[in-house]
Amino acid sequence: MKKIMFFFIVISVSMCSTYSQNKTIKGRVISDQLESIPGALIAIDDTLVVGKTDVDGFFQIDIPITVNKIFFKYVGLEPTNIELVGKCDKVEVIMMLSGTYDFITLDKVNKLRWKRFKRLPRLHEEAFEKGMFKTEEACYKQEFITYSKE
Repeated sequence: MKKIMFFFIVISVSMCSTYSQNKTIKGRVISDQLESIPGALIAIDDTLVVGKTDVDGFFQIDIPITVNKIFFKYVGLEPTNIELVGKCDKVEVIMMLSGTYDFITLDKVNKLRWKRFKRLPRLHEEAFEKGMFKTEEACYKQEFITYSKE
């Protein structure tokens, strides 16, 4: 009886691990100056770090199939939030350099940042043409986050 119970437990545990609901995401992270970002942190659920980029900015992560938002963080660059669309498994991200804005209003800062943010799709095409990216268009949505007046 104990052997049958042990056998049943082993089989059920192995079946659960075989059918785990994870997906693998591969990609690359570069700056808006088209330079690789080594060591950028990749997180889900705002805080759970699931990986980081290698020396050339490439990464491969396994995330639950229910997760569709990924966060990229690196010193000197603005945090980047993306939302996966469809069956996106190749993510190539361009992060914007973080700047210091002295003696101007937050509205002016947001306007300058928005202007740089609108250039990202064109930079993605340029990175594709130079061979840095493998896809011509991004398969995710990127949200612009404004600085607030708190």
